[in-house]
Amino acid sequence: MGLIKRFEDIKAWQRAREFTRLLYTATSVRPFRVDVDFRKQMRRASVSIMANIAEGFGRHSDREFANFLNIARGSALEVQSHLYVALDLNYLSREQFDEFYQIADEISRMIFTLQNYLRKQSRVKYSRESRVMGKTKSELPAG
Repeated sequence: MGLIKRFEDIKAWQRAREFTRLLYTATSVRPFRVDVDFRKQMRRASVSIMANIAEGFGRHSDREFANFLNIARGSALEVQSHLYVALDLNYLSREQFDEFYQIADEISRMIFTLQNYLRKQSRVKYSRESRVMGKTKSELPAG
């Protein structure tokens, strides 16, 4: 995994940004334009993916970052659920649905990969710290 200096360097954030732009474009026309509440909910969920990746990156620990990534991943799944409603109401064609669903799934997998990396790094760091302190991992307090 490459060095990440800013949240904008995170590939999942970049893809979520692109996805949000595409979703905003698709939801700016009828029938989405008429169904204001549904349109707003889809857009908020999409923006939430980006925002939680960025906010988590700004936190002070890998554990907190992983937690925000979990929220971001939940937002990606929320968008996927909304896509079914849009398909069922004929707001999206099957092709549009498939494209958006695939992108949201890709983002979700990218986030999951990053979460696993952070958890692994956190376990390695925790293990190193416990050895330095002269204690085994089981002797350290939980949390």
